[in-house]
Amino acid sequence: MAKTRVVPKKKRGPPPTGKGIQVGERWHPSELAAIDAWIASSRDKTLTRAHAIRRLVAIGLRIKIESQGKSEDMKGRRDAKQRARELAADAISEIADTAASPEAQVSRKRRLVKGPEEFQSIRRDRPNRK
Repeated sequence: MAKTRVVPKKKRGPPPTGKGIQVGERWHPSELAAIDAWIASSRDKTLTRAHAIRRLVAIGLRIKIESQGKSEDMKGRRDAKQRARELAADAISEIADTAASPEAQVSRKRRLVKGPEEFQSIRRDRPNRK
């Protein structure tokens, strides 16, 4: 009786060497020169372009994620609000009535920066005071 053999089905192309999706991209010569310069300055002299690009992307993503902290975003908002108040105060100072006393000028400036009482509850740059 003849022995039966199982022949594995042939697959097209080279065997896969890694896991993940392969992405092809055309690079501008100046970008390739910058990548090659980064490779030359790195400690690992066996680094290939593909590995260097992978590392650079990972570094860029890590820096982007770390810099998107919520506290920094809130700090930026507070700084923007303070800057808006300062700009408003400077603009008011330029058009202030010089004939008025200094106390009256300060009082007028404070009222203008603070805003009319009827609109204070709906101003977007201030927290609700209900």
